[in-house]
Amino acid sequence: MKIAEQFEQVGQRRLPAKTVRETLAELYREIYNDNLPSSTVRRFIENWLNTKQPEVSPATFAFYKKSTAKLLEFLGPSADLDLASVTRTTLVEFRNLVAQKASPTTTNHDLKAIKAIFREAKRDGYIAEDPSEFVDTVRKSSQDSRRPFTVPEIRSVLAVADPEWRSMILFGLYTGQRLADIASLTWDNIDFGRNEIRLRSRKTAKRILIPIAKPLREQINALPVSDELGSPVHPKAFATINRQGRSGNLSNQFADLLAQAGLREKTPHRSKGKGRGSKRTSNGLSFHSLRHTAVSLLKDAGIPEGVVMELVGHESKAMSAHYTHVGSEALEKAVATFPAI
Repeated sequence: MKIAEQFEQVGQRRLPAKTVRETLAELYREIYNDNLPSSTVRRFIENWLNTKQPEVSPATFAFYKKSTAKLLEFLGPSADLDLASVTRTTLVEFRNLVAQKASPTTTNHDLKAIKAIFREAKRDGYIAEDPSEFVDTVRKSSQDSRRPFTVPEIRSVLAVADPEWRSMILFGLYTGQRLADIASLTWDNIDFGRNEIRLRSRKTAKRILIPIAKPLREQINALPVSDELGSPVHPKAFATINRQGRSGNLSNQFADLLAQAGLREKTPHRSKGKGRGSKRTSNGLSFHSLRHTAVSLLKDAGIPEGVVMELVGHESKAMSAHYTHVGSEALEKAVATFPAI
């Protein structure tokens, strides 16, 4: 009854919302002889990051650190106040500020991390209501969408690529995998007897089995194979991603190849003095476009969507659960439709 009366007075705007939590805290002490969990924003984020570090990939953890650093910088001195002091209005202002400097994709990624923090805070009793629950993502414009390569465009990039990049491009096309996963491949991931590539996605941690398409098998057969355990398929790229923990430098290298092929303007990778939070120029083509190309080629060949999504390792849990019946035979038929480039 005491809590109900407090809620009623808050609803009638006769008491501030924080009074409800103060009342709950008092009752919690009386009943359990303990204090209701409480934390400043900064301390909760620090503890949350420490919890997440062993649970996620290095790239995901780096993303979490970057997103939370933006929020702490935005809050300023308020970061040292109780979590309950953060309101929906505060988070909307934060989202809008990020959107002014970054792309819609980056903004929504940052918001996703912040939402995860406040969901956990509510679950663990640090706050009574989740202020991020009704903070919507920002809309992506059509200019931000990446498109697939055409076959002539792929050939033009292959023509200017060195042998290792040529191989990685073909791996990207015929497997539909992300740049970081291709750069991380070792010969242990390739089963010549079964004609399969087996890997675990760095982004989703999903295990993926991919039959090797005939054009890709020809490329693999031309590579120098090592029997040493853990030996990389693409040594330079492997060393880069293991040294840096992310594929940013490799993405820049691929952007340079696109520029050499005349598919985009040459862009300097050094700082322009705008800061790391500045909005980046959107480009229709990137290495990730090879993933879109693989999907497009398979769908154009009449391969069912479920088989396509299973082959490229779609990250949607709902999609994956819906297509659990996809078998190796269907995947083999799918890769057999890939054209030689």
